Amino acid sequence: MSSLPELLRESARRYPHHPAIKAAEGILDFATFDRLSDRVAAALAARGVGHGDRVGLLCPNGVEFALAYAGILKAGAVVTPVNVLLHPDAMAVNLNDAGAKGLIYHTAFASQREDLRGRLADLSFAVAIGENTAAEDPLWAELLECDAPVPQPVFNPQEDLAAILYTSGTTGRAKGAMLTHANLAANTRSVREAMRWRPGEDVALVVLPMFHAFAATVGMLTPLTCGCALAPLARFEPELVARTIAASGATVFLGVPSMYNVLLRLSDASVPFMKGLRLCVSGGAALPGDVQQRFEEKFGLPVHEGDGPTECSPVTCVNPVGGRVKPGTVGLPVAGVEMRILDDEGRELPDGEVGEIAVRGPNVMKGYWKQPEETAQVFRGEWFLTGDLGVRDEDGYFSILDRKKDLVIVNGMNVYPRIVEEVIQRHPAVREVAVVGEADDLHGEIPVAWVSLLDGEAVTAAEIRAFCRERLGRHEVPRQVYFLPELPKNATGKILKRELNKRGEVERGVV
Repeated sequence: MSSLPELLRESARRYPHHPAIKAAEGILDFATFDRLSDRVAAALAARGVGHGDRVGLLCPNGVEFALAYAGILKAGAVVTPVNVLLHPDAMAVNLNDAGAKGLIYHTAFASQREDLRGRLADLSFAVAIGENTAAEDPLWAELLECDAPVPQPVFNPQEDLAAILYTSGTTGRAKGAMLTHANLAANTRSVREAMRWRPGEDVALVVLPMFHAFAATVGMLTPLTCGCALAPLARFEPELVARTIAASGATVFLGVPSMYNVLLRLSDASVPFMKGLRLCVSGGAALPGDVQQRFEEKFGLPVHEGDGPTECSPVTCVNPVGGRVKPGTVGLPVAGVEMRILDDEGRELPDGEVGEIAVRGPNVMKGYWKQPEETAQVFRGEWFLTGDLGVRDEDGYFSILDRKKDLVIVNGMNVYPRIVEEVIQRHPAVREVAVVGEADDLHGEIPVAWVSLLDGEAVTAAEIRAFCRERLGRHEVPRQVYFLPELPKNATGKILKRELNKRGEVERGVV
């Protein structure tokens, strides 16, 4: 099994003049991408970065993200992408947990960088992408001009980490999924086969955030390791997406269900801009059947729904390109990946019966960074327990019916109720709080808070939301806040979230 730097260099050898990145500012071919990412690696090595060191990456989609990612890998280090939507407090927790030695950040996040200054115990340097900064951090341009020797680390792909991607469970405690070079190399190979990528021809429009596992593996690493190109876009605006698809010659679009819903609002005049696409892929949350049908009818494009958790690099299954597509399912396991439905005792269930989806394959993470107990809890032998409840049909297609985990998925991004609950609980007027997910046509789901106040206290929903905005990422702030004299509980005092979901349906007029 090759390391990721070896795969990237192989693309440069085989397709030196093919486009690697098609951005608004121009085209970068594979030879240039290879040369510039080598310079980044050399500059990092000159700053003391070596084998196994962790380097944070806080950057929007763009050429710089891909170059920094590749440069960190070529230095022998481990990429630690930072979710740009997080509050700086959460960024600090994750970067400190990883023991980040360096940080490459875009000056669009200069205020977050200032907030982090002095709070990262192991940080020895930071590099600023962009020029509008008053900080003393060296600039990205200096890295791209570095003429120091390019490091040549020796990798053990099965053991050496390529990335630590932070995710959480129902406890809300950050967990760093350790993905090795072999994990990600195997998953890119599986994705390449499942999507039938065409070297030198396919271009992926990547507007999903590249710090996210889906966009990083499917939208960036896969094309860069198989001679295809990516067209990164930093923000999702329907008209901009359509025009960028046309301008870049994009043939593949990656999205979450809410994006497909919004793209349906494009005017008829914009429909021709989408005609160059040969396929669309949806992941991150369940794609409503009516949205898929209306999208395919309007644009004449197939949507292939798939799935996979961060811990699986992340792709485990997809409705196969060139094969049978079953709406309402997440398709078949990709090459090299096995999936089963298990009961609570770990026994495999027959087709048609609901249980927990388990995954085995070379794409499954090494474990959670510095959390052996949490790692042990999600494995049964070689099988990774996804926490998703699902079913397999007689044709081997999997469907996800519900989640064991309490998380809420907003535009494909995970929101962990306990994190939000802990913030709201700190409000001096709040006695109890529970956060649940509520279905939403635009965002897939939205977080909703149910609050019980202390006797004699008064506070508005707007005040609770403002309190959250000061302490949480934008996607984590509850879109609705409801008040009850007391939250429903069972005999042991546990808050009954299912009762709150029912009350929410009444509030919305669903029932």
